[in-house]
Amino acid sequence: MNVHEHQAKGLLRDFGVAVPDGILATTPAEAEAAARELGTSVVVVKAQVHAGGRGKGGGVKLAKSPAEAKQAASEILGMTLHTPQTPPEGKLVRKVYVEAGSDIAKELYLAVLLDRAAEKFAIVASTEGGMEIEEVAAETPEKIHTVHIEPNVGLRDYQIRQLGFKLNLEMDVIKKFVPFVRGLFDLFMQKDASQVEINPLVITGDGNVIALDGKINFDDSALYRHPDIAELRDPDEEDDREREANELDLAYVGLDGDIGCMVNGAGLAMATLDMITHCGGSPANFLDVGGGADKEKVMNAFKLILRDPGVKVILVNIFGGIVRCDLIAEGVVGAAQELGVEVPLVVRLQGTNAAEGRKILEDSGLDITPAETLAEAGEKAVAAKG
Repeated sequence: MNVHEHQAKGLLRDFGVAVPDGILATTPAEAEAAARELGTSVVVVKAQVHAGGRGKGGGVKLAKSPAEAKQAASEILGMTLHTPQTPPEGKLVRKVYVEAGSDIAKELYLAVLLDRAAEKFAIVASTEGGMEIEEVAAETPEKIHTVHIEPNVGLRDYQIRQLGFKLNLEMDVIKKFVPFVRGLFDLFMQKDASQVEINPLVITGDGNVIALDGKINFDDSALYRHPDIAELRDPDEEDDREREANELDLAYVGLDGDIGCMVNGAGLAMATLDMITHCGGSPANFLDVGGGADKEKVMNAFKLILRDPGVKVILVNIFGGIVRCDLIAEGVVGAAQELGVEVPLVVRLQGTNAAEGRKILEDSGLDITPAETLAEAGEKAVAAKG
């Protein structure tokens, strides 16, 4: 789950991480009042959407007076923001964050995350603050520094100090850098975040360390432990299908391909996406119906897939373990008949009652293409696009 910048900064404050003062606004008049209340010579008006690169898309503007803040907000509010991190259709801006300007002497990049390959937590930092970290990694990888943290040991202050030296920070700044990074790591651990990213982290003219921006992602599976975080969810920023899938206990992620996928089990779903790609196709979604799939769940899954107008084929790939393939087959037939599915269907059933399931599909009279292996399923799905 993602949160907005203003929400992230509220959490950062709670963990002792310094951030500029700011006020949320939903109208130009509120932005003008916010700038007046902040009382600084310069404020920054920032679009609040779940995407980075807002400045490049015109979603961040400087204002030197409350009147200018009002004008900036009027230009940003209601705009459809396009950045490298937004979907192709862009993001509608519904609110702005009016923040006090800062005396920036130096910009850095800093993130806390889980390095799955190393099986450790990691702090990633760079002197190239304000840049897209992917660009830095591709063009000047030597400017990226990584500190790995043993889960059973935790973060140690000497590790933060060593990182500060690599970032060419003065000793007086490092003394402030240590509690800053400590706060980020504590937030990451205590709130079950999957990533805490500060870009840029700013060293001010008087040597203070502040988070000029904040992006935090949380582990959805851990939200039951953090109702305060779950309350920060913004439905307007989520894909309608993904939100509906969550309500239906389906794991769904929309992609940009044209082969819809319905699979049980996350591992099998990922293997299915890989096979489609290997066969020259492009998956339209990740959809895991889980181990307890029944006719109703299959029906809901089909509805989600068919809401994507770009879907040209649907591939159903089920391994019957806990779930019985004959029940899945009944759900596929019922869904196809009730919903009037017109795109080609490729179905692979293996496992418990697979033979019975295949017989149900064969006797349905529907135009369903069976597949025995995962490779065959991928090949037939790609071929069915015509």
